[in-house]
Amino acid sequence: MIKFIDLKTQQIKIRSKVENRIKKILDHGQYILGPEVDELQSKLSKFCGSRYVLCCSSGTDALLLGLLGLGLKPGDGVLVPSFTFASSAEVMPLLGAIPIFVDVDKSNFNISANSIQAGIDTAKKKKINLKGIMTVGLFGQPCNMDEINKIANKNQLWVLDDAAQSLGATFKGKPVGNLAKVTATSFFPSKPLGCYGDGGAIFTNSKKIYDIAYSTHLHGMGKDRYTYERLGMNGRMDSIQAAIIIEKLRIFQSELKLRNKVANQYIKVFTELNTKITLPKIISQCTSNWAQFTIILPNSINREALREKLSKKQIPTAIYYPIPLHKQKPYKNFPVSVDGLKNTEYLCKNVISLPMHPYLTFKEITFMLSVCNDFPFFAINLNRFIK
Repeated sequence: MIKFIDLKTQQIKIRSKVENRIKKILDHGQYILGPEVDELQSKLSKFCGSRYVLCCSSGTDALLLGLLGLGLKPGDGVLVPSFTFASSAEVMPLLGAIPIFVDVDKSNFNISANSIQAGIDTAKKKKINLKGIMTVGLFGQPCNMDEINKIANKNQLWVLDDAAQSLGATFKGKPVGNLAKVTATSFFPSKPLGCYGDGGAIFTNSKKIYDIAYSTHLHGMGKDRYTYERLGMNGRMDSIQAAIIIEKLRIFQSELKLRNKVANQYIKVFTELNTKITLPKIISQCTSNWAQFTIILPNSINREALREKLSKKQIPTAIYYPIPLHKQKPYKNFPVSVDGLKNTEYLCKNVISLPMHPYLTFKEITFMLSVCNDFPFFAINLNRFIK
């Protein structure tokens, strides 16, 4: 069976080091916010070039902490793509704020300057006090942050980068984590850099934002443990998860190279087959961590029939995301861009994600495609690729 994400092979590489670190935690007994959390924050700061890093309990909590640090208030508006996971949008209503859904660029799955401008026009039309933009580095690559930061500055908006899927990628040589006023990421196990439970982090160069987030994630703690400056939450990271991420971070760069190798093999085969599918496009001067390898099928292909055929050969696939957020029950009453979300709705009907991890082999890739050889876009002899 081909694995969609292969955590087992990775674990074999790091298991002894992880076990040694867990043993140290059992010995020192600091299970929450132990020295491993400080160590991880220091290593992540160096990795991303961000002055302040705060590790926390999940990627969703990282978004909440980031928004609170930015001063988001009830009634404020935030632009956010509809083509994303629920966490990106759910945090605004939880704080009494208003998500305004904008479209994405069909070629790279991310929001663009054009979609942001349409969102700004929507906020003005509906008289919403727009405060910021949440970018989402979907499937592994960041947005065009130069364009987005420029339009944000022009309109006095902040940018929070949801990098749950894009940590490890770069834009113009600058790492994700240092491309926006605040960056939030997730260490959910399936992420390219994940733990074995749940975890997240925020990155910022602002001491003010960091101080608010730090206090908030400790129940609003002030000068000492039982003095409170603000309403807060339990957003702490546990020491075992931090220890696991430290060991994964040690091999992260080598795994990023392997992920890019796998992606390039996919692209090479798909390109030489001259298929009718649309391959993921990496924007200029950008790198991806290839959290997912997501392709766009033509309308002529029955996506579910393709998935079923692959499944019968024990080849897993996934649909990210089958229903856009603005059409989901909790979000139906929130504003949608005046230009509509036609790209979002098209992608939800046509995308499919194939297995992607650092240890996927070329033989496995060609086997997957050979299974689909009788579909119209694969109607070509694959023998020259199969060795």
